[in-house]
Amino acid sequence: MAKQNMAKDGLKKHVSNAADIDRIDLQILSLLQGDGRMSNVELARRVNLSPSPCLERVRRLEATGLISGYSARLDAAALGLGTSAFIQVTLDRTTAEVFDRFRDEVVLIPEVAECHMVAGGFDYLLKLRLGGMDAYRAVLARIVDLPGVAQTHTYVVIEAVKQDRGLPLGS
Repeated sequence: MAKQNMAKDGLKKHVSNAADIDRIDLQILSLLQGDGRMSNVELARRVNLSPSPCLERVRRLEATGLISGYSARLDAAALGLGTSAFIQVTLDRTTAEVFDRFRDEVVLIPEVAECHMVAGGFDYLLKLRLGGMDAYRAVLARIVDLPGVAQTHTYVVIEAVKQDRGLPLGS
């Protein structure tokens, strides 16, 4: 119970409508995060509600944006995209115009799975999903030609020890 209260308190600091979240909502979020295809009947059973109130809660969580969508986790290696790499990108200037131009262009590269502006010794951290080193070379050529890119450093993933499986809701 203490963990759930801490999770709820943590959510309240970051979500304007978190005051409406209770223990059952956190359970629903956690369960759906693990299996977005879980039927409403099964979800209701697991949180000790009848199906109708459970569905109302899920719809409220969707309407408030706490559930932003549903997706499937795909097997990257089976789809020929088993190589992952992280690229640190340093821009030549740190102006709003350079940031905006870089952001507008990097989102158009499909192999860039994630792009984060970061604080520290470089400006952006990109995560790439690729079919191999030939694909990496082609994508790197596109990245170094993006507006404002001064320098890059690449780290190719040897083994994914832990991958994102959702938010730590304390359930």
